[in-house]
Amino acid sequence: MSLRRFRALIFDLDDTLYPERAFVMSGFRAAGAWIALNLGYSREKAAQELLMLHDSGARGDTFDRWLKGHGLDVFDHLEQLVDAYRRHAPTIEPYAVVPGLLGRLHTSHKVGLITDGIMEVQERKLNSLGIAGHFDVVVYSDIYGRDAWKPSIKPFEVALSRLNCRAGDAAYIADNPLKDFLGARRLGMGAIRVRHEAGYYSKCEPPTPDHAPDLEIEDICQLEGILSG
Repeated sequence: MSLRRFRALIFDLDDTLYPERAFVMSGFRAAGAWIALNLGYSREKAAQELLMLHDSGARGDTFDRWLKGHGLDVFDHLEQLVDAYRRHAPTIEPYAVVPGLLGRLHTSHKVGLITDGIMEVQERKLNSLGIAGHFDVVVYSDIYGRDAWKPSIKPFEVALSRLNCRAGDAAYIADNPLKDFLGARRLGMGAIRVRHEAGYYSKCEPPTPDHAPDLEIEDICQLEGILSG
């Protein structure tokens, strides 16, 4: 598959342009700081315990389980812990090749970004990564409501309209086959999966043919090889 036919390249953010685990670790350090200040536990130990819970499969209830494990009332502390995680200024960096890659792609293509998640959180991520200037369009799907998160076609329609580009002339580059490509493909866009080995969804397979990408690469730096192929 050659990217030469595409006028626009639209990217996902988490685990596509930077390692999402780095954000999780950054958030747990912020939560650990809140725990140390308000509950008197070691900041470093609390952050490590949260990460261990996360790695053991606790997703969505990590803070609940930490609080219960320490005999603390979930109702009294959960909201503040979640806020500390979500509102912190993340310490994250893009994959090393990403800034240069986006800059080079921008000389020949329109370049966009579509990302799910709480808008304020995603905005802070993008600001921390320092790559916002490489995009002609950034679409935070959350601004249109939770129903507009992928696999909805809504954020793709918005991005294509703002880029003044037909669906068939654009490709979406992302990592998660459970949700990322279905909406794009329904509109007729190309779909390219980046299966970073350490990504959260690297072991996931498309649940249906409609969820599958057109092409899969192991590292985002391979996009340039496709461009020149």
